[in-house]
Amino acid sequence: MKNKDLATDYIQRAGHRLAALEVLFERQSHADVVREGQEVVELCLKALLRVSGIEPPRSHDVSDILIENKIRLPSQIQLHAETLAKISKKMRRDRELSFYGSEDLTPSTFYSLEDSQEAIHDARWVYATCEAVIK
Repeated sequence: MKNKDLATDYIQRAGHRLAALEVLFERQSHADVVREGQEVVELCLKALLRVSGIEPPRSHDVSDILIENKIRLPSQIQLHAETLAKISKKMRRDRELSFYGSEDLTPSTFYSLEDSQEAIHDARWVYATCEAVIK
């Protein structure tokens, strides 16, 4: 890992996306809240891995890497590693579906207010948890 500034960049960009989630939520664009919420989580967790000296994979879900390297994470994060991993895995499942849909699923009608609320809640929590050790 050569670029130490990436972790700070990732968390800042996650914060910008988190602000955008508020607009998407107000507009009741539930599928977009789910999609962008996943990106917030991904950026935060990759920033966390970087500050822990772990090169993040070029994949959207880092749950396995978090669990495998739990001992290398900051001590205040180690307690939350399983929860962070669970959120990463869950949100990764909906990444493409919430954006593209499929022949039998239209994102704007499939994702509900409850899905949107859960995504924004998880994104806020992951951001707050990770930001505390990155900034």
